[in-house]
Amino acid sequence: MVQPRSPAGVEGGGAGAYRWVAGGGRRAVGGGLRGRLDALRELIALSRSRLDGRALEGAGRVLETADERYRLSGEHTVVAIAGATGSGKSSLFNALAGANRSQVGPRRPTTAEPVACVWPGSRSGAEGLLHRLGVPAHRRHAPADGSSELHGLILIDLPDHDSSATEHRAQVDRMLELVDAVIWVVDPEKYADAVLHERYLRPLAGYAEVMFVVLNQVDRLPGDAADQVVDDLRRLLDEDGLALGEHGEPGAAVLALSAATGRGVGELREALGQFVAERGAADRRLAADVDAAAERLRSVYAAQGRVGLTEQARAEFDDRLAEAVGAVATGRAAERDWLRYAERACGSPWTRVRGWRGWRGWRGSQGGQGSRWALRGSGGGTTGAEGIGGGLTGAGLTGAGRAEAGRVDAGRVGVGADADAGAGRAGGGRAVPWRSGMRWGPAGRQGASGGLPAAGGVVGEGVEPAVDGRAAARPVVEQAVRTVAAEAAYGLPAPWAQAVREAADRGAYGLPEALDKVAADAEEALRGGPGVKPRWWKVAASLQGLLSVLQVVGVLWLLGAVTGVGGATAWVSGLLPALLGSAGGPALAWLCRVVARGSARRYGQDAERRLRSAAAGCGRARVLEPVAAELLRYREVREQYAVASGA
Repeated sequence: MVQPRSPAGVEGGGAGAYRWVAGGGRRAVGGGLRGRLDALRELIALSRSRLDGRALEGAGRVLETADERYRLSGEHTVVAIAGATGSGKSSLFNALAGANRSQVGPRRPTTAEPVACVWPGSRSGAEGLLHRLGVPAHRRHAPADGSSELHGLILIDLPDHDSSATEHRAQVDRMLELVDAVIWVVDPEKYADAVLHERYLRPLAGYAEVMFVVLNQVDRLPGDAADQVVDDLRRLLDEDGLALGEHGEPGAAVLALSAATGRGVGELREALGQFVAERGAADRRLAADVDAAAERLRSVYAAQGRVGLTEQARAEFDDRLAEAVGAVATGRAAERDWLRYAERACGSPWTRVRGWRGWRGWRGSQGGQGSRWALRGSGGGTTGAEGIGGGLTGAGLTGAGRAEAGRVDAGRVGVGADADAGAGRAGGGRAVPWRSGMRWGPAGRQGASGGLPAAGGVVGEGVEPAVDGRAAARPVVEQAVRTVAAEAAYGLPAPWAQAVREAADRGAYGLPEALDKVAADAEEALRGGPGVKPRWWKVAASLQGLLSVLQVVGVLWLLGAVTGVGGATAWVSGLLPALLGSAGGPALAWLCRVVARGSARRYGQDAERRLRSAAAGCGRARVLEPVAAELLRYREVREQYAVASGA
């Protein structure tokens, strides 16, 4: 026969030992179990706002049971005798008590209420446990012999678990959740009963360390049939997942006895005495309760893999936001604006005057509408008012070029009455309202097909009206948020994945408007052009002025020679400065354009980088940080779950 395991710890030692509190009968739970209970309590507190209360109900009951049990006597061990009708559990109860304390008879069911037998311990406290169990006072008894080997034992005879009376079965189920250990009594006829195995032994397999399985009535079996039935019982218990205490390992003790003849009862009494002396049954029972609660919660706490946002996901999110605000287009436009400013600063005085007059002339041709309306053409050309080598860029209005486009009321898109009154009506073109909030670039912005109309000041028929950049960018932003939320929620249990998505959705509300403001601020910063002008611009401008003076002097000299003011050879002296001034100016302007490309590229990259950084900061504050907070909460909860589950 299988004997119960050796005691893992006795009072005063071992992780599961009881430690008595001075001045009373209460005890402090062992360090390992106490840490698990504290972790389970913290787990519930952190999860209340994320999980359904029904999912945490079982864990809450475990904590309530633990608190209640530890307020009561730790000197006593409550052991229940459970079994089916006719299994002989009441007979076994009387055999252990040494007297007929529980009624035995052929009537079924015989045991209608629980009966208790209390072996007194060195301290009082059994009354509180019996009151918790609901054992009536007239059903509480003392053993006949008062043997010291079972001191501290409270033995409970339960009603039949398969009783025809519903209230009896309910009483059994309730008390099985409160006792410290259970002796399951089976007989040779019903030891394989499906009700016993499917309803009790299999679901309670995790409580093997606080279980005894006793095959009663072996006196009815001939020869070695008892050993064969015990072997088959072990097989069924193993199929139920119930660990057996064999070879010194923790698990359920399997015994064969006859309560009627007393055969094997002494061995059970000895095993019970050893079990009670450990004073650790309550801790092991509660540890099994915590294990069961943790297993039920596994699906809502255990992730399917590594969780969290990768650097690649963060970078892709930043890229999408940069696309939404048109960071690349803004950088390229800023580069072109820098070149335009450089060419204007380094060009000849005649070219600068011609560019300024061309821009003023275009604005005048719009009847005052140039400050409010930007006409969108179907082609990609630049305006005739570019000035020296640039003007307004073909990719849209940026920097100082956008300053001339002006502002209109937010949200107005299409053809307006004021536009019909201006130049748009002259050629059938459409005047499109535009303001700083309606930026052009990728993701619905103007792109490379925009720009002001050519010298005619009109656009062709069939041109589509401009679209509000904010509305066009919104799908890009929403897709970016959905993608990063899906990446962050990947592998998380369903409740926590939902919490991450909700955090991202809350942050996404108002994000397009915030990005619109970020882009508007970037536009405003670029509107005045480079803040610090390179010194070589002034040197080039001075040289252009000198070359212009030489050109004027040479031309005047040649005029004088032609009109006869000078000598016959005077034209030779005027030809050199005229040629030098006329050819040197364009050559110097070309050289300045070549030199300016590197600086313009860096200026555009800086503008793009600043806009990218601003958009990324906006997305980080509104989306990534709330998502990271949810992931951090999940990590904290998962750590508490790992402690509570004993992992």
